[in-house]
Amino acid sequence: MTATIAIVEDERAIAENYRDALRRSGYRVELYTSRPEALDAFRQRLPDLAVIDVGLGAEVEGGFELCREVRAMAPTLPILFLTARDSELDIISGLRLGADDYLTKDISLPHMQARINALLRRVSVLRDQGEESETLTQGRLQLDISRLHCHWGGEPVDLTVTEFWIVHALAKRPGHVKSRSQLMEAARVVLDDNTITSHVKRIRRKFQVLDSDFNAIGTAYGMGYRWQV
Repeated sequence: MTATIAIVEDERAIAENYRDALRRSGYRVELYTSRPEALDAFRQRLPDLAVIDVGLGAEVEGGFELCREVRAMAPTLPILFLTARDSELDIISGLRLGADDYLTKDISLPHMQARINALLRRVSVLRDQGEESETLTQGRLQLDISRLHCHWGGEPVDLTVTEFWIVHALAKRPGHVKSRSQLMEAARVVLDDNTITSHVKRIRRKFQVLDSDFNAIGTAYGMGYRWQV
């Protein structure tokens, strides 16, 4: 089945360049130039992955707002920011809003495609595993891999695909320290250490909304993280 990629980019020439490259790789590609246009389309039918620019026309941070809106609609949809804005604050902001990856426009087309392939492959692998209805339970945590669902004490926790992989990697071997590089490998994405740290902080906050005493993800200083039982 051909995956559909939505590109939300207000510079038409850039968007068409991305579209042509991805079509050559066999993807179906849809282009949108504004946040309202993309949001209306996503409400009708979600793509398999969304590539979003931060600045969209008059909306300087329209991409961030779109990410927030799409996350509310589809917690597990892979979202990748592709933008000229490369400040650490922008990168952290994008990840805090739930993006799975954040790239700058100086990246090569083959590198961009590799990151897109990795995001789509993660979803595919999880769903293939899910055909066996695999679940993982650790104390109050339950992961349903067939549907990419996470529950804590019976209450749903909306995790992105990247966050789901990180929790799965930690929880399947409680007590064992996972380095940031190991978590990157488990999440099947290339991120720097600060980005992994941002993801872990966001994951903790999501659990703490349901349980203010949540402390299952421990920090092994200078080493990584562990799932504490």
